[in-house]
Amino acid sequence: MPVSLPWRHFLLAVAVVAIWGSNFVVIKLALAQLPPLLLATLRYTFALLPAVFFLRRPAVPWRNLATYGVLIGAGQFGLLFIAMNGHISPGLASLVIQTQVFFTIGLAMRSAGEKLQPVQWVALAVAAVGLGIIATHTDGSTTVLGLALVLMAAFSWAAGNMTSRAAGRVDMLAYVVWASAFAIPPLLLMSLLLEGPARIGQALTQADAVAWGAVLWQAVGNTLFGYAAWGWLLARHPAATITPMALLVPVFGLTSAAWWLGEPLPAWKLLAAALVLGALALNLLWPRWRQWQRARAG
Repeated sequence: MPVSLPWRHFLLAVAVVAIWGSNFVVIKLALAQLPPLLLATLRYTFALLPAVFFLRRPAVPWRNLATYGVLIGAGQFGLLFIAMNGHISPGLASLVIQTQVFFTIGLAMRSAGEKLQPVQWVALAVAAVGLGIIATHTDGSTTVLGLALVLMAAFSWAAGNMTSRAAGRVDMLAYVVWASAFAIPPLLLMSLLLEGPARIGQALTQADAVAWGAVLWQAVGNTLFGYAAWGWLLARHPAATITPMALLVPVFGLTSAAWWLGEPLPAWKLLAAALVLGALALNLLWPRWRQWQRARAG
């Protein structure tokens, strides 16, 4: 059965997706000065240090930590940053990455035997229409490569969701910090091979306060707070209840891009946002309404 979220858990999830949505603007600012794989490497370096010295390693297998670190670090953000470096616009990236919702629910149904209720299928269908509207309104700044990279990043995010859920009820802040150690090596290696030492050195010496502020925001706001809170929620609620909350990310992404970057919000974007919000409300509020109906009948 679907379960309703306590309001404090609901507000925590909204805070996380608001940070993730507005983060696409921050990423764009950072990529103006830092190559994508170097940016991802710095993100996880500052997520790891110095926090790792103050947090005990969570009681989960090393394999679980390594899998999560590689999936979220190299898989999700390595690919996403490459895509956003000229292959896809921030607003569209904030949308396409949300296909992780469908990937996560599919993986959960296969591995844990979770079943969707009919109302959840309806909610997903409505959300898919909203996502489809945005996906069909590209502005010429998106390539097939960009779309493919973000779709692969979305699948990595979904697999990371399931990996963190398998870890159970652990200290998720410590979990994210220790897992960051496994994100750094593949990202750094790819940066050295694909971006080169000369470009890395030049970027590090020429980056200004805006770039470094964006790096720190990536590490503290998105990685430490965002993924620790998200994993904490997934450990306490079914994936089908938590993951649709991420459908709000493109809403925050579009509005923050319009606010800070001056991107327009035509009618089709507003319609898509309304569909996404409607799907989210249906998925989250239906269980509460059912509980109220049962209490009233009893």
